[in-house]
Amino acid sequence: MPRSTITVSGESLDRTRIEQLLQEDALLVFDDCDLSGADLSRLNLQDSVLRNCALLDTSFYAANLARTRWQRCRAGHADFESGDLVDARFESSDLNNTSWRRAKLASCSFRSCKLTGAAFEEVSYLGLSFEDSLLIGADLRRMSFRKQTLVGLDFADADLSGCDFRDAVLEGGSLRDAHIKDTRFDGADLREADLGGLKLVNAKLFAGATISPRQAAELVRAMGLNVA
Repeated sequence: MPRSTITVSGESLDRTRIEQLLQEDALLVFDDCDLSGADLSRLNLQDSVLRNCALLDTSFYAANLARTRWQRCRAGHADFESGDLVDARFESSDLNNTSWRRAKLASCSFRSCKLTGAAFEEVSYLGLSFEDSLLIGADLRRMSFRKQTLVGLDFADADLSGCDFRDAVLEGGSLRDAHIKDTRFDGADLREADLGGLKLVNAKLFAGATISPRQAAELVRAMGLNVA
């Protein structure tokens, strides 16, 4: 039998109020609610929908957020550490400086999101996807993007150390000044990406990748050479 739905609109909510709602065993929809600073750690919020919500500094530590839907939410500095976010969907949300350490992000997706400074340490990410999102200064160490088509991702200043971009296609986006120690780009198509800031010492990491004549000229100029 389908679960009933409870829609909460325009309220400021804390842990006590959320726990009361969870006792109803209904699908929860939060619309234009303020949960900023709330401690929602270890709660079971799976299948919930959050629209236009404020979640600044909210703790979702070890919470069950599987199959949740987040639309146009503001969640700067929120803590998702050790949370279960399998099959969660984030759209047009501000997730700057969020922590995802050890979170389960299998089949999770981020579309048109701001993830500047976000930390994705030790996450499980099979099927994780990003699209048209800002990942400026994000910690994405050792993640694999192999054979993926990456659309509009800004990795400027991001820590991509040990990441795998083999055979990936970057449609737009940026790798400007990204940290790429031990990163692999074999077979990657980087013709539409911003490669500004690439240093000669990093050039060997791009062996086997495809770049455009324009990018090649820019790299040569960055090395201090003149093309006659």
